[in-house]
Amino acid sequence: MKTLLLVRHAKSDWGNPGLADVDRPLNERGKRDAPVMAQRLLDKGVKISAFIASPAKRAAKTAKIFAEAYGKTKDDILFKEELYLAAPGTFYRVIEKTGGDHDTIAVFSHNEGITEFANLLTNTRIDNIPTCGIFAVKADCSNWSDFHDAKKEFWFFDYPKAGQ
Repeated sequence: MKTLLLVRHAKSDWGNPGLADVDRPLNERGKRDAPVMAQRLLDKGVKISAFIASPAKRAAKTAKIFAEAYGKTKDDILFKEELYLAAPGTFYRVIEKTGGDHDTIAVFSHNEGITEFANLLTNTRIDNIPTCGIFAVKADCSNWSDFHDAKKEFWFFDYPKAGQ
């Protein structure tokens, strides 16, 4: 059994309109939400064995905050260029190249693709993964290379404003 956590980057800063999209940092809310969401995973007992992220500044920083909560560093994050504004098929390709020794992976990316991909995985449908939202599924496979065709089960969906 494998577990996939799809994490949309935390809230980004739009204060500098001349900044390239890929270079947008987290805003103050994003910097507050990311550690809270990482702690929620820790509180659930979720053990992440691999962190995979878009190299865009906002996704990279979100992944770094989660990794640090798990006692890891930025060097423990695998950055994949193709996750920047990725289409659903790209997520499959990145996930299927993950080594079989990782039981739980967290993939940090962007909308619209991350929500579209989440909606392909199970019968659970969501309109939008909010910033720093987490969509989790369990896949009945022993190797990530078999993820696409594996039976998948929705596990949970959480986001910063849930339960408020």
